[in-house]
Parts: sequence; C-alpha cells; structure tokens
Amino acid sequence: MQDCPVRTSVIGSYPFPGWLELATRHLPEFGPDDILELQEDAVVAAVHDQVGAGLDVVTDGEQTRLDFNLSFYGHLAGLAIESAPGRRWGPPAHDQRGRHAIVGPVTAPRGLGVVAEFERLQRVVAASHSGATITLKASVPGPYTLSGRIVPSPAHGYADRWAVTEALLPLVRSELEQLVAAGCKEVSVDEPSMSCYAHREDPRRFVDIFNRTVETVRGKARLGTHLCFGNYKARAVGPRRLGPMFPAFLDFACDEMHVEMASREFSELEMIGEIGRRMDVAVGVVDVKSYYIETPEDVERRIRLCLGHVGPARLVVAPDCGLSQTARWAARKKLAAMVEGARKVRRGL
Repeated sequence: MQDCPVRTSVIGSYPFPGWLELATRHLPEFGPDDILELQEDAVVAAVHDQVGAGLDVVTDGEQTRLDFNLSFYGHLAGLAIESAPGRRWGPPAHDQRGRHAIVGPVTAPRGLGVVAEFERLQRVVAASHSGATITLKASVPGPYTLSGRIVPSPAHGYADRWAVTEALLPLVRSELEQLVAAGCKEVSVDEPSMSCYAHREDPRRFVDIFNRTVETVRGKARLGTHLCFGNYKARAVGPRRLGPMFPAFLDFACDEMHVEMASREFSELEMIGEIGRRMDVAVGVVDVKSYYIETPEDVERRIRLCLGHVGPARLVVAPDCGLSQTARWAARKKLAAMVEGARKVRRGL
C-alpha cells in the first residue's frame, strides 16, 4: 500500500519534442556525442513537463526509444531486423510495424538498455530538481509483449510465440535485476499484449509468465504492470474488456496494476475493487486517444467514482496509456488537469 493517497503517475512514454522528431530523420548528420546530447535534452524536456504538472511519479518519457517496445529489438542478437513493414500506405495500424525473423539464438549481449535510460533520468532529476520529492519509475516491456513482433522459427528452436517468450523471459528478468541494482525503486513491467489476447489464451499461463519474469526482484522494488488494449497510432488491437483477464490476473506478483478506463467510459469500473483487495490499482482517468482536454472537475468526478470501489490509499491515477501518441500540447494540459483533479480530491479526504 502506498504512502500517498490518490497518487498521480504516468505509464512511461511521453511525446517527443518536435525538434527530436526532426533530428531522428537526419541522424546520419549527427555524431555519437551529438546524439547523446539530443537524448539527454529530450529527457530534460520530458521531466520538465511532468514535474511542472506536479506528478508524484515521473519517467524519462521513453525519449530514447522509437516506441515503448519497438526499439528493444535493436538490442537483441539473433534477429534479422525488417527495415520496412509489408504495408506502408493507408490508415495507420499495427500491421505497419516491423516483424523480425529469427536467424540464430536470441540473446541480449549488452542488455536491453533500460539501465542506461534510468541512470540518465537520475542525472537529469538530480541536476534540475534535486529539492523535489519525486519518485522515478522505469518501464520495461514484458517478454510476451516483446515476442509479438518476432516471427517464430522452428528451424532455430523457436516453434511458436510461447517459445520466443520463454527465450526473452530471462533477458527481461536480468534487466530488472540490473535496474534494481542501479537503485531503481519503482519498475513497471508492461504487458499490454496479455490484456489484448486474454480472451483467446489461457490467462493463467500469462500469470505464470509474468510471475517468473519478476520473481528475482519481488520485494526489492515497487513492481507494477500496465494492461491496456493497444495504443499504436491511437488504435486498439484487442477486445476492450477486462472480464477475460479476471480473476486469474489477480494473482500477478506485483504491487500496482494499471487498467485503461477513461477511453472506455469507465466500463467495468467495479472490477477495480477486486484488484484493490490484492494490490494498489492505477486507473486511467484521462483518455490519451482523445483530444478532448479533461478539466480538473472531470478528473475529480472520475476519481470519486473510483473511490466508490477502492480506498484512497490503494488508488493511483494516471493516463489510460503512455502519452507518446498524443500531441505534446495536449499531453501537458491533460497531465495538469489530472494532477489538479487529484489535489481537489485529496483536500476533501
């Protein structure tokens, strides 16, 4: 149970500044030191916006990633990276993301890069916000979600997605161990693919995969997970229902479980009461897919709905998903409204 009632948090990603979007299209014109400077400056901008909004928990905005999980394939050996997806035109959707062939043993010889991201976040916060009470969070995609863009290869010993997941599991677990050793006190192991496909797979199998992934860091850091229905280009990819996940997902070995609610008009809200009896529950109270800018009063009303099912010491409020698919001007306003709405509720507790 958390110390701060109605804690305000984010999932992980944050919009890239426009200049970073432009720079990524011209990377060959930059030297390695220039790129490091770009990355650090982008994290400074993301932290500035989050701290300015008044969040209790901040991340690096995943500013050094192409996507919350797509850039991780560059850290893996044994893959032939697909340079362009099969469909490049028409409405954006998940089939415009690359799928990578296995050509050898899947390993991560230099890790997954999250430790370096966290250490950069520590430096930025220490340099510019040293007097503030801020919790720093790192986000790592879980092995089942990571396996989704890798094509199984029976010829190389990876018969199906489950086999690929099992190969990735120790790589993610090792990264979590190194993160905790580096001083990270809060980690989210994000498995949105589990929530997207719980309707057609055995959810108990997902629980086993998640729990084995985190078993060596359980109790050493605050562990969370993010469950949503897809947000690539603001598109969902799974049936937007919590029902198929539960009650099995109540056995996840984590301290905080985040569920998407705002974009679903708070459907199945009563289920957060079940989650709250096992762990803290983070509820998406602003919709990252919509350009309606919630007011503090909207957020306050939504939080009070949540408090009808779970106590304030168990409740965390956040956006529905990462903010990388939302324009930065809108993300700023949504976070400010979310924090002010939470403050209004706290004052009445």
